[in-house]
Amino acid sequence: MRKVFLFIAVCLAFSSLVGCDGKKKTDGDNAPTLVDSNAAADSTLYGICGEGTSMSVLELITDKGDTLSLLLEGADTCSNVQGGLLAGDHLAVISCKTADGELFAKSVLNITSLMGKWTSIDRHFVIEEGGVVTGDDSEPNPYVEWKINNGRLVLSSDTFSVYGLGPDSLLLENQKGIYAYKRDVKQH
Repeated sequence: MRKVFLFIAVCLAFSSLVGCDGKKKTDGDNAPTLVDSNAAADSTLYGICGEGTSMSVLELITDKGDTLSLLLEGADTCSNVQGGLLAGDHLAVISCKTADGELFAKSVLNITSLMGKWTSIDRHFVIEEGGVVTGDDSEPNPYVEWKINNGRLVLSSDTFSVYGLGPDSLLLENQKGIYAYKRDVKQH
């Protein structure tokens, strides 16, 4: 009797796993759409740096219209801020809660500072508004699009941590190493 019960339980568990088949129905129609189970949901907060930003607090006016105050310094840690904090700049923020329940900005990427023309010895590209990257089409695997996902910069199919972002330099890191770029500012 015990074996029959175990067999039925295993069959039910297996059928429930296989029955879903990784598909999800949409509310608008009955056609199923595939869900990418490998893609992590983007936990990044997007918004504008508010005028109430100081050295220890970031005022973030989110794209949803909420105004958040996030700590930039903690008792034993500081935020990783890349590209600076200037009121009106568009930011991408990864946050968490402190032990006291306050919001803490673990990392801040200034998207406004990221925009522009970047060059290295072997690669030249321009990061533009709207997720567009333009560059030299003769390069092997040129970047054509960009986005931020979980605080990381995705250039086409390559994902990088922004190791450094200054007025004239960009350092990107992935599992293959650190890539250094300089801002190309043409003088007219």
